[in-house]
Amino acid sequence: MYSWLPTTKKEIEQRGWEHVDVILFSGDAYVDHPSFGTAVIGRVLESLGLNVAIVPQPNWQDDLRDFKKLGKPTLFFGISPGSMDSMVNHYTAARRRRSDDAYTPGNRAGARPDMPTIVYTRILKTLYPDVPVVIGGIEASLRRLTHYDYWQDRLRPSILVESGADLLVHGMGEQPVSELCRWLKKGVPFRSLTNIPQTAVSRGHEERVATRREWKDITLASHEECTRDKRCQAANFRHVEEESNSLHAARLLQRVGDQVVIVNPPYPPMTTAALDAIHDLPFTRLPHPRYRQEIPAYNMIRHSITLHRGCFGGCAFCTISAHQGKFIVSRSAGSVLREVERVREMPDFKGTISDLGGPSANMYAMTGKDPGTCARCKRPSCLFPATCENMNTDHSPLLRLYREAREHPAVKHCFISSGIRYDLAMHPTGSPATDAANSEYLDTVIRHHLPGRLKVAPEHVSDKVLRLMRKPSFSLFNELAARFRAINRREGMRQQIIPYFISSHPGCGIEDMAELAIATRELDFHLEQVQDFTPTPMTLATEIYYTGLHPYSMQRVETARSERERKQQNIFFFWYKKPFRKEITALLTGMKRVDLLRRLYPRDREIT
Repeated sequence: MYSWLPTTKKEIEQRGWEHVDVILFSGDAYVDHPSFGTAVIGRVLESLGLNVAIVPQPNWQDDLRDFKKLGKPTLFFGISPGSMDSMVNHYTAARRRRSDDAYTPGNRAGARPDMPTIVYTRILKTLYPDVPVVIGGIEASLRRLTHYDYWQDRLRPSILVESGADLLVHGMGEQPVSELCRWLKKGVPFRSLTNIPQTAVSRGHEERVATRREWKDITLASHEECTRDKRCQAANFRHVEEESNSLHAARLLQRVGDQVVIVNPPYPPMTTAALDAIHDLPFTRLPHPRYRQEIPAYNMIRHSITLHRGCFGGCAFCTISAHQGKFIVSRSAGSVLREVERVREMPDFKGTISDLGGPSANMYAMTGKDPGTCARCKRPSCLFPATCENMNTDHSPLLRLYREAREHPAVKHCFISSGIRYDLAMHPTGSPATDAANSEYLDTVIRHHLPGRLKVAPEHVSDKVLRLMRKPSFSLFNELAARFRAINRREGMRQQIIPYFISSHPGCGIEDMAELAIATRELDFHLEQVQDFTPTPMTLATEIYYTGLHPYSMQRVETARSERERKQQNIFFFWYKKPFRKEITALLTGMKRVDLLRRLYPRDREIT
């Protein structure tokens, strides 16, 4: 009868509860699906025997009744801004306010504030100063230390300090939140819990805190030093990224005024059994019945299935590894097939699984061959500058899983909509069996698992820019495109390959964008899937954008920063549209790069 976690006082009373242990506030609508973080944390805490309630998208602009209606929890308030960073959700790369929100019923904008982690926490600490507040999710993960805020164009201190929260959970939160609750249920005072992995606290710089004997400490440059000297911020980032991608990470300490932010190392990667147990929790897979309008983000993933967590690609502009980590944790085939059954039972299921994927679709079951080598490694990417020789890149387990899913009698179509790392499937391993399986993988996806389009992300064509992005050479994409077309001809199919590209990435100039336009013209692509680089906290590209320095070499990197420069780069995506041709011609002529202009418009006899 009570399928969803309660969201109102009436729903709590119907359950006969005399108290609520944890109240979760979310910037998203409440969708009880394993793709929504608040629902996952709620179900995990419920499995520990706790009474858990959720307050989705509370009104922060009225008399704050949404923050008062459920009263005080016995353990703590938990806050997540939502599945997507609120600032990316709210603003374009040009800092213009968006008019929609896919995580809100009716796609309505304005249901959450900018930076809900800060707004919600400050309200709760004002109303209930004696109740601990725990913050987590993508917003807390990426802002756990001094970080650059693109929307305000300044460095900001740890979100712990700005919000006034009592504890921050970084990364995927099931393990740290579960351990926190176990200690609290034993009566341990909240403030003494400073040695839980994957959490962060703020304390007076002379205050003694509990730690763990095996943890080493790295003291970062203070927030104030970073605001004075960009080299300090760049140097800090290298430590943060390396320790985020280490199996034996150090504890990070950063002073902010008279406080010290203490960031504990992450847990070891979760086991397959533990991840299976999370996906076996009793999710309804549906939005709460309180909603009368559709939630676009839910419609996109309602019939999708996530196979694994983590990504070892380490792309310079991506936040996945900063939040989920680079070490892959995969579900068992049995767990995935049980979820196929649950999807099949959904009343609106018509036979199509929309995605059988993950952060990167084809990293399932991939781990290091020698665990000892991985234990000593701090590389942020296992694929750049070349695929690590210690990485097992065999796609055979994924092929078996795909086959079982698509052969299920209730499944008509089983699509792979997540992005595919084609460099992972195409690099030579030295093993004939693995190379054959990897070749078969691409063939299988193209023949059986595409909704008419293969979406891949070469990101750029310039080797200089691609090296800064930590991406492979564009020549590999050309090989993929040729192979894709050959398979389509052989099978009598007419599918499309859709490449994604980024403009204004650090290190990218006008000439690089002209080369991109020329390459896409030669491949007969009229691009639509493109984006301007948006600096988001805790990525290599953002640190380069802000500091002008590469944190690993301290060499200067030129970057388009003004709106005018960024617009000039963006128009090269649309070289084929008449309104932009005159502007492109003026730009390249002014730069004395008529050679590029001739290559881009070879039939234009007026170019001299």
